[in-house]
Amino acid sequence: MILAAVLAVTAAACGGDEPSIADFSEIAVGDPVMTADASGTSAVLTVSTSLNAVCAVAYGETEALGGLATDQDMGAGGHSDHSARLTGLSPDTRYFYRLQGVGADGRLYQSALFEFRTPIAPDVATPGQNVALGATVVDFSSEFSPAFAAANAVDGDLATEWSSAGDGDDAYVVIDLGRTADVVAVGFQTRSMGDGSATTTTFTVTVDGGETFGPFAAGLAEVEFSGRVIRFDVDSSTGGNTGAAELEVYERP
Repeated sequence: MILAAVLAVTAAACGGDEPSIADFSEIAVGDPVMTADASGTSAVLTVSTSLNAVCAVAYGETEALGGLATDQDMGAGGHSDHSARLTGLSPDTRYFYRLQGVGADGRLYQSALFEFRTPIAPDVATPGQNVALGATVVDFSSEFSPAFAAANAVDGDLATEWSSAGDGDDAYVVIDLGRTADVVAVGFQTRSMGDGSATTTTFTVTVDGGETFGPFAAGLAEVEFSGRVIRFDVDSSTGGNTGAAELEVYERP
């Protein structure tokens, strides 16, 4: 059952008793906001609550739901500003979702059933082959935890992330492409937190321990060089657990 984990936590906190269930609207501050990625493959739900709570979002293509997105907040315990990433979505598809949470008052809160539609996937032209996919991570400033390992930034999955342990503008990661490549563009797809922190605004790249290029705005940047070992540095950010969902190095076709 999709609520089993939440119910188990609540029961343990309440000494094993069955928790009471209340409408999520009783603690919601404003309406939840669902923001779908332009690719149509993921979405982020943000909502605030009037009391500290541990929250999650159940979602799926039918009203039976079946998927669960947990709060992205990296701290332990309940809080009032929530952000949950829904992954594994399909473009141009209707999804149902329900908010649920365990409040500091020991009650289980559950919302009505909502729905949203993912956008049609755009035709994205890349400047070449992304040779950072599967690259070896040889150094990094820090990792928040094994679940936020630096290798997540070169696995081709935007749903996984490398997060530093609070490095802010000092975060960096170094990757080895395995061979020298003639590069025409680099990309830094930033991670971010629901409170606005951990967002990288500009980054630099240093090639084979020598020349540094940038700063570039986060995202895709055109640049030409030949190299094998690429260091990505956060140049400016909103601070906190900065990192990347994906790092990209595009080779000349």
